[in-house]
Amino acid sequence: MSNFDRLHPALQHHIVNSLGWKELRPLQELSIGPVLARDHALLIAPTAGGKTESAIFPLLSRMLSEEWSGLSILYICPLKALLNNLHERLEYYLGLVGRSCAVWHGDITQSRRRQIVRTTPDCLLTTPESLEAMLVSRKVEHRQFFSSLRAVVVDEIHAFAGDDRGWHLLFVLERISRLAPAEPQRIGLSATVGNPEQLLEWFAGHCSGNKVTVVAPSSGIATPEVQIDYVGSLENAAIVISSLHRGEKRLVFCDSRSRVEEIAAALRSHGVETYLSHSSLSVEQRRLAEAAFSQASNCVIVATSTLELGIDVGNLDRVIQIDCPNTVASFLQRIGRTGRRPGTRRNCLFLATSQPALHRTIALVALWEAGFVEPISAPAAPYHILAQQLLALILQENGLGIAGLQQWLGRIPFVRDLPKTEIRELLEHLERTGILVVDQGVLGLGPTAEEDYGYRYFSELLSVFTTPPVFTVLHGNQEVGTVDQGNFLTHVEGPRFIGLAGQTWRVLYVDWKGRKASVELDGLGGKTRWMGGSPGLSFQLAQSIQQVAANQTAPNHLSKRAAEGLERIRDEFAWVRTDHTHLLPAKETGRTEWWTFAGQQVNDTLADLLRHRAQIVTEADSLMIQMRVDVNQARECIEKLRSLADNDITIQINQDADSIFKFAEILTTELQRKLVNGRSISIVNTRQIVDRRVSSILSNSVHRS
Repeated sequence: MSNFDRLHPALQHHIVNSLGWKELRPLQELSIGPVLARDHALLIAPTAGGKTESAIFPLLSRMLSEEWSGLSILYICPLKALLNNLHERLEYYLGLVGRSCAVWHGDITQSRRRQIVRTTPDCLLTTPESLEAMLVSRKVEHRQFFSSLRAVVVDEIHAFAGDDRGWHLLFVLERISRLAPAEPQRIGLSATVGNPEQLLEWFAGHCSGNKVTVVAPSSGIATPEVQIDYVGSLENAAIVISSLHRGEKRLVFCDSRSRVEEIAAALRSHGVETYLSHSSLSVEQRRLAEAAFSQASNCVIVATSTLELGIDVGNLDRVIQIDCPNTVASFLQRIGRTGRRPGTRRNCLFLATSQPALHRTIALVALWEAGFVEPISAPAAPYHILAQQLLALILQENGLGIAGLQQWLGRIPFVRDLPKTEIRELLEHLERTGILVVDQGVLGLGPTAEEDYGYRYFSELLSVFTTPPVFTVLHGNQEVGTVDQGNFLTHVEGPRFIGLAGQTWRVLYVDWKGRKASVELDGLGGKTRWMGGSPGLSFQLAQSIQQVAANQTAPNHLSKRAAEGLERIRDEFAWVRTDHTHLLPAKETGRTEWWTFAGQQVNDTLADLLRHRAQIVTEADSLMIQMRVDVNQARECIEKLRSLADNDITIQINQDADSIFKFAEILTTELQRKLVNGRSISIVNTRQIVDRRVSSILSNSVHRS
């Protein structure tokens, strides 16, 4: 008997006759057994690999066979637009077998929400934030509403797990699980990730029952068409796009809103029908553009990562990437938007607008060719999310026994592994500061919580996430660019410097709440090579940049212009050796560049250690650290770092840094320190760089144009 034959007969009938499918896709076949067996599962396939049906079809089969009633399936997505996009499809699937589906997120009207509560659907599409709002709402009897829940599907789980939304999701699911009749089955859907087993362990490792990872087979999938071209500017990129692939539908990715606007204007000036999508456009404007684009043919849509996830904009012919994203995973998401029609292949054309961007692009493609995909790791030390969840749980339950925190959330690995003394100190601190009150062993929200978060029935408490961790850098009223928050997390005695847009800037003022930094050009006129994007390059990508420069990687996919550009890059970096770091005298007298090729996180850590252990002024980007000492002094300073124990590898936290993480302000100072250090440091990678041989290059002329 095939896996398909195990599905409920009514569902089999509709797949064959109503949908007209002759066969299931490989992942859909492979997922039937584990989902029918009630296993917690992680289902992995490239974009458009049929992941939604892989989860929903066997769940619908169980719904029919086991006669589920009431709200049985939660389908959770990271984006409202993705929910809207999926709703019509899932509503149709469930309708085929006489079941119902609804969507609930921030844009859904109150009257529609009341209707959903009155006539509970069998499947609800929603976000973690909306789920938490349901749990605390006075208009939703949450115990009754979730009392029939059997399964939870989390789409694009990799988009959750890599940041605090993942921890928030995990906490909310744990709270809902206690309201269900039994442990709900957890099914995660993901694009390719570098550590699927660890991702599943994070998602469902603490749940009872079997856990299984199902990966779509790669055999039979055509090799993607990838090409790297060097065009030198955005204007030249627009000329290439306007002249290539005429008559086709092209999706162009840029990694900033300003570049989206700039290249879109240039394309329109060349007579190209062009649409835009980025986060500063209204939802209505984005939907109009995406709808128009999906119905057109000879056109271009230019987007930031807003179109990276699986929102349907029709059948694409081409993906064009301006410069490159910061991760292989992001590249895989983007190239996966193409090749969906029979007889077509996935494809991506990279257009590098500068020599550093070309270098970075070749390094990224080299990682992809080597089979590397970034592992997804949940951020360390989510103490601020735990504090928020404690307050939300008290609001949900209208008070909570002191032991209730462990009963509701104690299975989650982070909470499970916390020392009891740490939890007790947190509760005592929250009571001292008026966030909590304790009355006969019952925790309640105190006056400070009421004052800080009580507006509009604690809507501020339920708004967990601040804006992305980047700062806008302003020179007067002119925007220079954006940099990672790590540039400001550390405490500095005296002036602070950053490198951006090929220049060194002195930081005049940091607006933590507004995430802005006012700067002026450094009085010494210093210049730094700034190759990192924002939020900076990873350790692996920076290391690949070193490999490319050292001629250790023989890249494919290069146009003639790109190959010539690579030769210039290798001439410029002729001094680079693998498994070494390099000290070069900077143009400015008395300064030295320490080229680590270690990525932004490690370089920020090393720069801070040098500032506070060696008492020198430092500036860091993703590839090197500039020190305001000569080469000999720089080598002596680096030697001091070799003797540090692992627990000495920490950063000195800026006293304003707690505003980066919402709810960190209600933590103890020690927990704030653990939170920031946990997010900012990789001890393993830092140690690896410190222990490498250091080569001194006596002339700075070899790497300057």
